[in-house]
Amino acid sequence: MSEVLGRSFKVLEYLANHPEGVALSTLAADLQIPLSASHRLLTELIRYAYVRQEARDGHYVLTIKLVSIGLSFLSNSGVVDVAQPLLDQLAKASGELVRLAVVDGDDLTFVAKAQGATHGLRYDPDMGLSVALSCSAAGHAWLSTLADDDAMALVAKKGLGKPEDFGPKAPTTLKAVMTYVKAARQRGFSMINEVFAPGMTAMAAPVWGNAGQAIGVITIAGPAVRLTPQRMEELGSTLMQAAADVARASGGSALFRKRA
Repeated sequence: MSEVLGRSFKVLEYLANHPEGVALSTLAADLQIPLSASHRLLTELIRYAYVRQEARDGHYVLTIKLVSIGLSFLSNSGVVDVAQPLLDQLAKASGELVRLAVVDGDDLTFVAKAQGATHGLRYDPDMGLSVALSCSAAGHAWLSTLADDDAMALVAKKGLGKPEDFGPKAPTTLKAVMTYVKAARQRGFSMINEVFAPGMTAMAAPVWGNAGQAIGVITIAGPAVRLTPQRMEELGSTLMQAAADVARASGGSALFRKRA
């Protein structure tokens, strides 16, 4: 049963990264699950309305049921209602994309955003995805709240990002990751330049809970030509103030109260 459940989640995660749909043979090959077993999994997921099969080409596509469950959870938790006005203010002040990620066990997941760029280049990646800790501003900001040994153990568990999959300056060793983490701890917020993606910069500050642990992270991200290192330094105090404001308001969210 546990193997079937694990494979089912793998299928759902795989389809989430292929919104255009995929053929059965492609999915089976990429996930290294036998063709017959893949077909049985997809049949069950169709039965429960998490997947559908397109009539025109037979490809399998994720339905919005899973998304609906996630959105319902966030709505009931109150996290968006609490944070959104503060994210909107920060987006307006920075003129860039602002996002909130919450700590969920060993993961950081983006749950809310505000777009401050009204013209020119707009950076707006997918929401609802787990954060790559080793090569993201959000990851570095969260890791900076942990003891060095705990931070290194978490990065080792999650793995290092490859420059060909992220940005050309993505750190490829634990020591390199910790250089970013220690700088973020000293500064109060993290900064990256072409680490997560080519031509992109980002910064992040932790949102602290009442128990003295980080319950989330707020990020500002944008194109390097506009969100320069100097600009990020200028925005540092504004970002940390926004994180403090979200922390104070966190009592209004059941999700944040649980983590605080």
